[in-house]
Amino acid sequence: MMDRNKNSNPILWTVILGLLVGIFVSVVSENILLKRNPKVAAASKFDEVMYYINNMYVDTFKKAKLEEEAIIAMMDELDPHSQYISKEEFDAVNDPLLGSFEGIGVQFRIVEDTVTIVNTIKGGPSEKVGIMAGDRIVYVNDSLIAGVKIKNDSVMRLLKGPKGTKVRVKNYRRGVEGLLDFTITRDVIPTYSVDIAYMLDDVTGYIKLSRFSATTHQEFVNAAKKLKTQGMTKMVLDLRGNGGGYLGEAVDIVDEFLPKGSLVVFTEGRFRPKTMFHARKKGALEDLPVAVLIDDESASASEIVAGALQDNDRGIIVGRRSYGKGLVQEQVMLNDNSAIRITVARYYTPTGRCIQKPFSGKREEYLFESLDRYENGELFSADSIHFDDSLKYLTPKGKVVYGGGGIMPDVYVPLVNDSTEYYFNRIVNLGVLYQYAFDYCDRHRNELNRYKTVADFNRAFHVTDAMFNELVAQAEKKGIKGNENEKQVARHNTDILLKAYIARDLFDEEGFYPIYRPMDDILNKALEALNSSETR
Repeated sequence: MMDRNKNSNPILWTVILGLLVGIFVSVVSENILLKRNPKVAAASKFDEVMYYINNMYVDTFKKAKLEEEAIIAMMDELDPHSQYISKEEFDAVNDPLLGSFEGIGVQFRIVEDTVTIVNTIKGGPSEKVGIMAGDRIVYVNDSLIAGVKIKNDSVMRLLKGPKGTKVRVKNYRRGVEGLLDFTITRDVIPTYSVDIAYMLDDVTGYIKLSRFSATTHQEFVNAAKKLKTQGMTKMVLDLRGNGGGYLGEAVDIVDEFLPKGSLVVFTEGRFRPKTMFHARKKGALEDLPVAVLIDDESASASEIVAGALQDNDRGIIVGRRSYGKGLVQEQVMLNDNSAIRITVARYYTPTGRCIQKPFSGKREEYLFESLDRYENGELFSADSIHFDDSLKYLTPKGKVVYGGGGIMPDVYVPLVNDSTEYYFNRIVNLGVLYQYAFDYCDRHRNELNRYKTVADFNRAFHVTDAMFNELVAQAEKKGIKGNENEKQVARHNTDILLKAYIARDLFDEEGFYPIYRPMDDILNKALEALNSSETR
């Protein structure tokens, strides 16, 4: 065989390889030189990259989508509360904070792929034309929406619209043959912050706030005035589950409880100078003993209220450690009617504490930190909570408070950790009890409509053994089983909670809270605290 290496010329191959490398380098260099463009030399790197993609990328692409995804990624790199809001999401995100929106005035749920009316808003457009709780919307403007896997946001887009415009719906109503045809003229629909305001006893008023919107302070003042005429000399302010809203509304509510000149909160950021917020007038509730209820979903503006009252030694905070959001966002509109909410400052309670909880950079870990509280035992015992002594502060009366992780209540109320309630808790947490209440109301709507007031319902309606047995059967279909002892415990609790859910379906929150009250450990503990001392 011929040895191939005998005819190889090392010098020749070196020359050829050198030529090839030179050609490659010259091509790459030429492309790099071509990419430099003086028109974008002074622009940001983001603008520069977008310029080259627009002018050089091989295929067509959706520029707006690319930019939007880049903006979302940028917001994700900041903090968990800075966010991008697309123009499609804008109204849904902002309407709850505006105090009103324009639409047809219904609360709905999608049940078995059908839009089902839970309630009509009193005096709203839907109630005026005769739409009722329990109706199923089958058509909107001749478009079928039942059985087509429609989503909540799509329903909202179909039903909401400018005041004075009309929408036609065809509804199925149990017991009525055929579909009912309604033409609804859209109108301004108020969104209320005060879920309920009523007297717990002869002297104690109760106000629950669901959010801090543009109308919250005025709603709160109106509710407090009404309760004072009914004999209120003590108050429970319930901020559980309240995720916050407008800082100014929170400041105005605190102003009702504190003497003029008292510090409520202060804010400061890299581009925002230190700004102090003080009580500006004599508050209408300055001399009223008050207990504020909080939990792990009480955030932002809720924590401003709780922190201001706690730091001024005013009232008593009852419940479980709050969320821990000590950041202030501002919303900026973009040219295409989308927006960004960007964190511009931290806020500090009167003693100087920032209650913002730690953020390691992992969003999921931060957002689901409440699960850690459950797993580490905090929700069952205050002893599981450990604060950094470097974040210790003192109120004017010498009470120790901490920053760096939410508002710690003065009276901590743990979750009940009773194994006999495991069966009942599964029925509740997996939605079986709630669904049964909804189905029961749907089947017995005509009978239940005879109750004209919450008091009538509470006095005359009882959860029967037959109802409980139906509930147990539904739970078993979901794989939820319990022994006889667990079922006895569940039977007692169901008497209260199932009845409260049915009352909510009939009378909204005004029906739910008074009936649920015997099961509300935090509220009952607050009443004990208010009655044991003159809490100011």
